[in-house]
Amino acid sequence: MKRLKKHWAGFWMRFAGTGRAGRLAMALAAVCFPPHYRRVGLAHLHPNGYIAWSAIIHHTRLILGKSVFIDDRCMIFQNNGGGSVELADNVYLYRDTIVETGEGGWVSVGADSSLHPRCQLNAYVEPIRIGRGVMIAANCALYSYDHGTVPAEPVRLQPLVSRGPITIGDDAWIGTGTIVLSGVTVGAGAVIGAGSVVTRDIPPGAVAVGNPARVVRMRGDSAAASSG
Repeated sequence: MKRLKKHWAGFWMRFAGTGRAGRLAMALAAVCFPPHYRRVGLAHLHPNGYIAWSAIIHHTRLILGKSVFIDDRCMIFQNNGGGSVELADNVYLYRDTIVETGEGGWVSVGADSSLHPRCQLNAYVEPIRIGRGVMIAANCALYSYDHGTVPAEPVRLQPLVSRGPITIGDDAWIGTGTIVLSGVTVGAGAVIGAGSVVTRDIPPGAVAVGNPARVVRMRGDSAAASSG
């Protein structure tokens, strides 16, 4: 039975693609496989990767590397003036994740990085740049913009502003429920503890926790800590 499933998936994944026919082929390939992590292997059966039938792709500037995995109910959305979304080789977007670009913003995610369920990347005004091998745990949110707050006008009517792009360095780990705000660089190999709010730069190799996130140690220190 296992061999039969593999042959079934392999046959349909030969027709994988971002068009309607390619999406249907991927849906047929997935019929014999449980959802979520158990379908990641389908992305490696064809260079076009795997996009779940229930995922919503509303973006004219989506650039996909090889073997990208886009899980159930993910959304890649382009608002007015939104720039590109580039997902490099072996990027995994797990279920219910939203990647959105609007005026002035774009998103790039480096090879072998993963965004776990219910993450949200909103790139307006400035880009969001995620390096290689980055792990972003569930329920994280990255916003490269802020709302204007001058007192003479309702917030909803004010133009978006930003302190700068968001950059996540290679091999960083962003813990569950973390919020990263505009103008922040998280250095390569840094670890951000669960539930943190990152409002300032975090150096490479640091472990940072809290609201606002503060460095509590460097990964080279001997003390043990858990990021969540």
